Amino acid sequence: MRVAAISDIHGNLPALEAVLAEVTREGPDLIVVCGDVASGPMPAETIDLLMTLDRARFVRGNADRGLVEEFDGKAPSEMPGPFADWCARQITREQRDFLASFERTVSIDEIDGVGRALFCHATPRNDVDVMTVETPVARVRALIAEVDADVIVCGHTHMQFDRMVDRVRVINAGSVGMPYGEPGAYWAWLGPGVKMRKTDYDRGAAASRIRAKDWDNAEKFATDNVLSVPSIDQAMDFMRKMEAEQASA
Repeated sequence: MRVAAISDIHGNLPALEAVLAEVTREGPDLIVVCGDVASGPMPAETIDLLMTLDRARFVRGNADRGLVEEFDGKAPSEMPGPFADWCARQITREQRDFLASFERTVSIDEIDGVGRALFCHATPRNDVDVMTVETPVARVRALIAEVDADVIVCGHTHMQFDRMVDRVRVINAGSVGMPYGEPGAYWAWLGPGVKMRKTDYDRGAAASRIRAKDWDNAEKFATDNVLSVPSIDQAMDFMRKMEAEQASA
């Protein structure tokens, strides 16, 4: 079994198109999408493309949950994700139902050269806890407790990492649509072994497509998440604060 893991697309359709073109050339047995697919500039178009995928499974992210809640007119639960109000007005009932069908986690019994794998959005425990390359080992142990897997694949924090915690390999696939550090579209390949991947795409053309959307945040998204992106230092400052709040709760 060979698996392509993608996460945190956030409605960046051009980035997703580029990644899927590369994934298709590689020919995986399965694509696992680790959540937060639509909350961004092209929510409906992104969902439409994902709905065409063969041999794909989908994990629910906090932004997917929040978008469904917004569509349903419910009060948002914890960390509903960005742009939920506008995105909910762009999608159809069928697209909402597709998001609502996502799984909490996805388990694969055997990936070539990897073993048993569990795919989640943030952590196996929930879709909001922050886990980064800096998270103390004791906290990671708590976040992955009782997981029977050789490798855990997550997203949520938009930064790739690959670390061992006791006998479990914990991998963040990165973000397709809203990365931190360097521009591009990030994902991971599993089988045989693990390869962190980055797909370059025409970000100028992507920014033009995003700016054409009738959306108040279009210019900011194109400028701050496509043409340039937040630095690792900026992202880690934010993640450290959020993780400290979660750890003390």
